[in-house]
Amino acid sequence: MFLNLRRIRAAQERFEKAYLPDAFGREQDGFTVAEPVVLMFDIYKDKDQFRLVGRVQTTLELPCGRCLDPFAWPVDSLFDLRYQPHSANTGEGEVEVEEDDLTTAFYEHDEIDLGHLMREQMYLALPMKPLCRPDCRGLCPTCGANLNQGQCACKNEWEDPRLAVLKKLKTENLKVKTEN
Repeated sequence: MFLNLRRIRAAQERFEKAYLPDAFGREQDGFTVAEPVVLMFDIYKDKDQFRLVGRVQTTLELPCGRCLDPFAWPVDSLFDLRYQPHSANTGEGEVEVEEDDLTTAFYEHDEIDLGHLMREQMYLALPMKPLCRPDCRGLCPTCGANLNQGQCACKNEWEDPRLAVLKKLKTENLKVKTEN
């Protein structure tokens, strides 16, 4: 999944392609690509610098952060990236990061790795806390049952064993008061 920059002859060209989910492998990053990935962008050439403006569209399958059930997450990510040859990356020590630096990447051997570009856009589209639905009840902490599918028979009362001595004193005090 590389874009050969030697083939770009005009100052502006259009690129559109769909990649099958198999091209991205199975669940390795906490998500699985569930539908074909549509990549489309305009590429602007200025000598050895390239600007890619477009979008990535697909659907990812994520595990819910509460109940662990898989659910579909649509991705429609816009991007505007600039690519420079790797030789332009001089690494001049400490410098302040500017706005343009966040959208600039580097290429080597006259190729841009489109797989990396698409995966990066997928990462950026992921939610902070993936939930199958906003009111997901999650798993029972005792038995692990999915609480979205019904209640479990677990007793949800927990007593801190460190406070057992205080509880014993309290019950003894109540017995003494009731006897008097």
